[in-house]
Amino acid sequence: MTTVTLDALDLSALLCSRVCHDVISPVGAIVNGLEVLEDEDSAEMRDFALDLIRKSARQASARLQFARIAFGAAGSAGASIDLADAENVSRGMFGDEKTQLSWSAPRALFPKNKVKLLLNLVVIAVTAIPRGGVIDVKVTGEAEAPLFVLTAKGAYARIPPHVEALIAGTPAGGTVDAHAIQPFYAGLVARAAEMGVRFSIEGDTVTIRAEPVAPAEPEVEPQVGGDGNGI
Repeated sequence: MTTVTLDALDLSALLCSRVCHDVISPVGAIVNGLEVLEDEDSAEMRDFALDLIRKSARQASARLQFARIAFGAAGSAGASIDLADAENVSRGMFGDEKTQLSWSAPRALFPKNKVKLLLNLVVIAVTAIPRGGVIDVKVTGEAEAPLFVLTAKGAYARIPPHVEALIAGTPAGGTVDAHAIQPFYAGLVARAAEMGVRFSIEGDTVTIRAEPVAPAEPEVEPQVGGDGNGI
């Protein structure tokens, strides 16, 4: 299949749409809580509104911090990111009563695109267990050639629809919308990081494996002999 390429404007617009979709719900809840504070005299309702505002503000902050690294530049070209920061934003984003996150990785600086890929794979792992469960993230190997293994275990676990084609850059129908941009972007980051991503499922467990890929061999020009006929 033909690999789809988005121009810079379309890619940035779709990513912005994705981030706004993630943040608009807690921000809307903050607005609702403030309206309750303005209109209610009941101490019980005011306490409820303050609790809603606090929880929603923390959620909005966590989602923005995650997006800053997973989708943002996070520094100039060639920059590195501490895996401890990646763990912290992942726990802030996904660690709740529905999803338990286990994280095993060295406390080290890794190349920016490799960390961004890891975070995007965490997002995909969460979508693989729609009713929640346990996500285990393991990072081994050197910073320049790491191995990422993520397992998502839970009821109704499945490889998310179309995710493999989207990561490969070959979406069905040849188009990408705001719902599909995250795995498509993960594929872009994987190729920039020179890493391949594979999925497998066994029972109630989905495994996502990302590892370095060998660079493509350069084409060799045919040798031409002294008579110009290659003999």
